[in-house]
Amino acid sequence: MTQQQLEKYLWGAATYLRGHIDAGDYKQYIFPLLFFKRVSDVYDEEFEQAMQESDGDLEYAAFEENHRFQIPKGAHWNDVREVTTNVGVALQDAMRAIEKANPETLFGIFGDANWTNKDRLSDETLINLIEHYSQHKLNLHSVPDDQLGNGYEYLIKQFADDSGHTAAEFYTNRTVVRLMTLMMDPQPGESVYDPTCGSGGLLLNCALQLKHAGKEYRSLKLYGQEINLITSAIARMNMFMHGIEEFQIIRGDTLAEPGLLENDALKTFNVILANPPYSIKAWNRNAFAADPYGRNLWGTPPQGCADYAFQQHIQKSLDPRNGRSISLWPHGILFRDSEADMRRKMIESDIVECVIGLGPNLFYNSPMEACLLVTNNHKTPQQQGKILFINAVKEVRQDKTLALLEEHHIQKILTAYRSFTDSDGFCKVVDIDDILQNGGKLAINLYVQPGQETTASERTFEQAFSDWQQSSNALKTSMNELFDLLA
Repeated sequence: MTQQQLEKYLWGAATYLRGHIDAGDYKQYIFPLLFFKRVSDVYDEEFEQAMQESDGDLEYAAFEENHRFQIPKGAHWNDVREVTTNVGVALQDAMRAIEKANPETLFGIFGDANWTNKDRLSDETLINLIEHYSQHKLNLHSVPDDQLGNGYEYLIKQFADDSGHTAAEFYTNRTVVRLMTLMMDPQPGESVYDPTCGSGGLLLNCALQLKHAGKEYRSLKLYGQEINLITSAIARMNMFMHGIEEFQIIRGDTLAEPGLLENDALKTFNVILANPPYSIKAWNRNAFAADPYGRNLWGTPPQGCADYAFQQHIQKSLDPRNGRSISLWPHGILFRDSEADMRRKMIESDIVECVIGLGPNLFYNSPMEACLLVTNNHKTPQQQGKILFINAVKEVRQDKTLALLEEHHIQKILTAYRSFTDSDGFCKVVDIDDILQNGGKLAINLYVQPGQETTASERTFEQAFSDWQQSSNALKTSMNELFDLLA
C-alpha cells in the first residue's frame, strides 16, 4: 500500500462506528483494535521467519526469544475473527491475555474500553470492524514501522478533527511540536521527559528528529506521564507503532503523584517538553504547599490556576547541570497579578532563556494566542542576565479553523532563538533588571511590537483585488461544503 492507501484503510474503520458512539470515543476502540492486529501479524511474521531458520521446527518457532511480544493460545487476531457471537467478550479476553503475557511491556496498553456493551457495539459492528482490518497484513514486511507510524499519526489527527473540543487532551498541533523539538535539539543518549504527554507526540518527535538527521535515535531515553488511561495507552501504542521500544510512560496525576522518581526524589532529565492542561482548578493546592519533592520553588499557585505548579514541576525535574525545557502556555502566565511573586522569583533565578508569542487558532476550538516559555539551567555567558523575546504572532497560516506554522515560519523563529540578538519588530534581548523594574511582567508586547501592517489607504489596487478574490473563493468553498452537508 502507498501511504495514502494505508491512511484510507486505517481511517475506514471509523465509518462502522458512526451513529453508534460519539466521535470523541472512536479512539478508545480503533487504536486498541489496530494495535491488536499489528501485534498478531508481526507475531505470525516472526513465526514464519523462525520456521525458515529452523527447517520447520514448530517448537523452536514458538520460543519467546523469536518474538517481540507473546500471544497466548486462543488470543490471536485470527482466533477472535472466528467468533460470531459475543465478539466483544472474545476481543476483551484476547487483549487482557496478551497484556498478562507481556507484563513488563504491554500491561494496560489496550485501555479500558467496554467491548462487551452490545447497546453500543453490536456483534455485527465488531465483526465489520474486524473484517475491515483483516483485509490487509500489518506485518513489518507489508507495512514498515515508519509507514505505520505515519498512518497512526494521521489517525490521531483525524480523531482530533472529528472530536473537536476534546482534541486538546491528546493532540498538540504538529507544526508547533516540530518547532518545540527543533528548539530543544535533543542529542543521542540524552533523557527527554513530558510530564503531561498526551498521545506522546512531543516525545516521539524528538526520536524521529534524530532519526531523520541520521543520528542514533535509539539511545534517546524517553519518559512521560499522562493522567488519562486511554490517552496514556495511545501514547505507548504510538511508540511501538513507530518502532520505538526504549521508553517509559506512566499513568497518573503528575501534580498529585509524580510517577518518575529516583531515590525518593524526582527523576531529572536533560530535556523537558510540555503542553500542560491550562489553568486547571481541580488540583490539591494544600498538598502542593507542603510538597515532599520540593516543587514549590517559587511559591504555591492560586487554587483557580495550577499553571505555575506544572512549571515548577518542570523546573524541579530538570538536570541541574544542563537541563533545558520548553512549555506551551496561554499568555496569562506571563503577566497575571495572582502569580506575580512566583514569576519574579523565576526571573531572578536567571533560568528563563526565551519567551515566544505564537499566532492565533493553533489549538482546537480556541482562537487564543499561546506562548512558549523556554528555560535553561546552563545559559551561555552571552545569555546570562538576559531574556530573549520573540513576537511571532504573525508567523502563522490560517487553514480553515486551525492555523499552521509553515516551514519558513518555523525556521524564522528558530533562527532568532539561536542567534539571541535583536531584530526590529520581531525579537529583542532584554536585561532581567529592566524586566524586574517593569513589575516582573513577561508580556511580549511590552518589549517587542510587531512590524506595522500596511494601512488600507496604502494598499494597491492589485493587492485589494487579490484579497477580494481570496475572500470570495473562501466563501464559495465554505458555501459548497455547507450545501454538501445539507444534501
